[in-house]
Amino acid sequence: MSDSSSGISPAGAFRLEVFIIGLGVLALVLIFQPFSIGLYAVGSGLVVLAGLVNNLLPLAEPGVKPRSVVKVALVVAMIFCIVLLVSMTVAHLYGAFFLKPPDPNTIGGKAQLATPPFYKQVFVWEVAAATVILAAIVTVLNKTTR
Repeated sequence: MSDSSSGISPAGAFRLEVFIIGLGVLALVLIFQPFSIGLYAVGSGLVVLAGLVNNLLPLAEPGVKPRSVVKVALVVAMIFCIVLLVSMTVAHLYGAFFLKPPDPNTIGGKAQLATPPFYKQVFVWEVAAATVILAAIVTVLNKTTR
């Protein structure tokens, strides 16, 4: 541990720790609330994010440089985006190889067949762009500290 005057203050470290733990508690509250399926979906995503953000807990100590916390947070966000892309790809491949194709004679089948494949969805490309941007930022931050 280094001198706390050159890094995060004890109060700042405590706030970071409370934020990390609070994110996990909020995710659990959103999952187990009985009111909205939309809140459940947000909570499900937050559980994964909170699990990744828990990697910041060792950095929630007085004296840790804020720059190192930011770098680790960016790496965690990049990992989250990569996992999201991989999971969407695997779900698509599972559907392509193990599920029967939609029936074009039903309304649901027509809707499924009219939907563009996952790799043509805007959200997928936004996540991919965010991943590339985060990787570039982490690379630049690593080169400036050497």
